[in-house]
Amino acid sequence: MTPDTFGQNQPMQTSIRGMPWAIRLFLAYAFLILAGIGLSLRYVVDLAIAAPVSPIGVIVMVLLAYTIFTTTLVLQRKAASRMLALGLTSLLIPAILLVLNQGLLPVAVFLGALATLLIRGLRSPAASAWLIEP
Repeated sequence: MTPDTFGQNQPMQTSIRGMPWAIRLFLAYAFLILAGIGLSLRYVVDLAIAAPVSPIGVIVMVLLAYTIFTTTLVLQRKAASRMLALGLTSLLIPAILLVLNQGLLPVAVFLGALATLLIRGLRSPAASAWLIEP
């Protein structure tokens, strides 16, 4: 029996194995955002009971759609996903400012290092070469 008989796709598996570290880090970051959105949905739904359209609800839904769309394009290796991924990474900058405002310097340093790694990695030739589909 061939591996495709069991629903395994060899080209996709080799594609994931050859994924650059920056793309893996971005996907972990994107899934972390999705997890945070999932945890905050209870609060957003409670707000929607009081007011059908709330600014927080709109922001959460836009972030959810943007994150899912960008992650999907990255997994499909689309060239356009590189700029979208950089845009999603840029959301770390306001987060750094917010945690600095709260006096959480170690968290700000961690987020700054994550932002630096993501931006440098997504701009690297390896990430550009991996995101090649038109």
